[in-house]
Amino acid sequence: MICKDVAELKSIVEDSRSRGKTIVFTNGCFDILHVGHVRYLKEAKALGDILIVGLNSDRSVKKIKGDKRPFLHEDERAELVDALQSVDYVILFSESTPEKLMSILKPDIHVKGGDYVAEDLPEYEVMKQLGGRTVVVCNIEGKSTTAFIKKILEMERK
Repeated sequence: MICKDVAELKSIVEDSRSRGKTIVFTNGCFDILHVGHVRYLKEAKALGDILIVGLNSDRSVKKIKGDKRPFLHEDERAELVDALQSVDYVILFSESTPEKLMSILKPDIHVKGGDYVAEDLPEYEVMKQLGGRTVVVCNIEGKSTTAFIKKILEMERK
């Protein structure tokens, strides 16, 4: 389910937590959905009961990735991520990193892909303050948006 506003999702999280559910949060651009994303989100979901994906807004993606990105509009990216079986909720955020959103939602676990070091993430301190934890899951070699774009460009040159 795509949540339009943080208050709605906060209420859902509080209700779920009161019923003993573990809340998992992850975030990203998810600009071109690929198998690496699918595997990463499945692994994130396996860590708890409710998986929330914080999706960088178009403005945020441009700040992080440059003016040529994103390829897909934020509404389309949200719809694609939301369609995945492992994802329970998707919410957009405009900042470069989701610390503000995480401080409001207070997840139990924050998950990032294997190309990160937990202690180096800006979100790590937020999770520490919340009494939660940051988990780095598998890195699926060669399965990234950057690798995917590079492959497309190479194919076009041939």
